[in-house]
Amino acid sequence: MYMSVAELVTAAKETKKPIYELMIEQEMETSQTSREEIWHTMGRNLDVMEAAVNKGAAGDGVYSTTGLTGGEAVLLKKYRQKGHTLSGDTMMQAVQNAISTNEVNASMGVVCATPTAGSTGTLPGVIFTLKDRMNLNRDQMIQFLFTAGAFGMVIANNAGIAGATGGCQAEVGSASAMGAAAAVEVAGGTPEQSAEALAMAISNLMGLVCDPVAGLVELPCVKRNAIGVGNALIAADMALAGCTNKIPADEVIAAMDKVGKGLPKALRETGLGGLAATPTGIRMKEKIFGRSTNSQVHA
Repeated sequence: MYMSVAELVTAAKETKKPIYELMIEQEMETSQTSREEIWHTMGRNLDVMEAAVNKGAAGDGVYSTTGLTGGEAVLLKKYRQKGHTLSGDTMMQAVQNAISTNEVNASMGVVCATPTAGSTGTLPGVIFTLKDRMNLNRDQMIQFLFTAGAFGMVIANNAGIAGATGGCQAEVGSASAMGAAAAVEVAGGTPEQSAEALAMAISNLMGLVCDPVAGLVELPCVKRNAIGVGNALIAADMALAGCTNKIPADEVIAAMDKVGKGLPKALRETGLGGLAATPTGIRMKEKIFGRSTNSQVHA
């Protein structure tokens, strides 16, 4: 099993194989499953992602039972149709895809956790935008997911991917890094450039806290995936342009782990700090769950 980005990049260079192929081969070996079955399973994941991307932006959109989130993917879709976006249509399409997916998650719909449900919109936001931007076929999209999975595996094994242990940097930050690295490979970049994109993406979101209002994966989680997808595409473009992070990817991952462990309990998915502890955030919690005597923030 590949335990570091450096090991993954070295293996890709020495074998002259793309990272997605290394991931498939590793999965075949560790799971004792055929290539066809592994490929089919990843294809199902892609289908679930696509269904969520489409569902959240269809009709009037989808809404959570709490009323905290919903309908904004449709707003973004209508905004894009006016043709006057400040960030450009490609970027806003990516944001729409991400928001759509996370709104489906918040409405108790089916999503593919990548790597978690809270960060579930970032990878679909990237991949389905690149599908249109680069005219990717289904095989290329599945390869993208294997590449993202390879880098995500390294992050999970060295820093973790749960907001409860590492803050939102471990969720949306990791998802953004996975998307950036995979975007570089599918665009024809080198393994080294994928590593640089990952390092830049994590560096940009280092220290991002996990502060869900009312303890629910809605606010600010849904919109943080918009930042995650934008960060992924920007980091990928910078890497493809030849920019480097200076701090190696594995050291960046280790730093993220250390930062996450240093975050106080209130900022690690407890719903006790950050935006969750604002007066409005507390009122939202009380409206949903009733008044509680345990509204004080504890470090």
